[in-house]
Amino acid sequence: MTKPEILLMGPYPAWDLDGLENTYTVHRLWEAADRAAFLKDVGANVRAIATRGEIGASAELMTALPRLEIVACYGVGTDAIDLSHARANGIRVTNTPNVLTADVADIGVGLLLAVARQIPQADAYVRDGRWRNANMHLVTRVHGKNVGIVGMGRIGVEVAKRLTAFDCPIAYCDVAQRSDLPYTFVPDLVVLAEQSEFLIVTLAGGASTQKIITADILQALGRDGILINVSRGSTVDEAALLDALERNVIKGAGLDVFWNEPAIDERFLTLENVVLQPHHASGTVETRQAMGQLVRDNLAAHFARQPLLTPVI
Repeated sequence: MTKPEILLMGPYPAWDLDGLENTYTVHRLWEAADRAAFLKDVGANVRAIATRGEIGASAELMTALPRLEIVACYGVGTDAIDLSHARANGIRVTNTPNVLTADVADIGVGLLLAVARQIPQADAYVRDGRWRNANMHLVTRVHGKNVGIVGMGRIGVEVAKRLTAFDCPIAYCDVAQRSDLPYTFVPDLVVLAEQSEFLIVTLAGGASTQKIITADILQALGRDGILINVSRGSTVDEAALLDALERNVIKGAGLDVFWNEPAIDERFLTLENVVLQPHHASGTVETRQAMGQLVRDNLAAHFARQPLLTPVI
């Protein structure tokens, strides 16, 4: 039996690649020296795309694959996939929700602790010998502080659950109030920032949330405030954030995502009031294996004409 042909947009871990190549004829787009020529050569027979959230799939790419049936995304975010084009052309799209939710929430809380308690600075203080001469300066507690969560989806709920254990009052801003949650709904983002000491962004990416964290929001968060972003770099006005960090408009920030990652603005590298992560919130062995399995399971369901496990469209 002929294997279905799929287009792999970027590298997958070996355990996923082996599984895909056992079942499909895999065309590795990222290895092609001339992508246009490569697509012209193999595109006519490609029935599926396996991509990653940050790579996505453009309308132009999908148009070059006339037999395309499905785009399977390794990640939750689908803002880099042209969903309008896919919907208009009957192309199914899947992602990998739920399996990475807990890890992302863990990193959100970890970044908050790292910024507030200045864990990286404390590590350096011990390593470079300054502790021998004097105790380190005092830092900021986390427990009991007011937390504002921007976007109360799966990850926001898990962050709230964790910080409730820190005795933190939780408020949130979203498109609508959720009747199933015990937290305080604040419809105005400026008001939420004003009453929060820690503002944690867990929004989906896309046009509707682009630069939703503005200079006004950061001003409202204030000099004692800390911003944590584990969503998408697009959700924060990065120029405004850099200005706020440089001028101490806010106390600090913990960032897993950036506007132009991985080639981030080098001003971040000189700031001592920010903790940086390489978009690695879901980067555990356990979660990445589960994500890859879900990609493969969605592809298998599609080609077996079974219901998709986690359809986006």
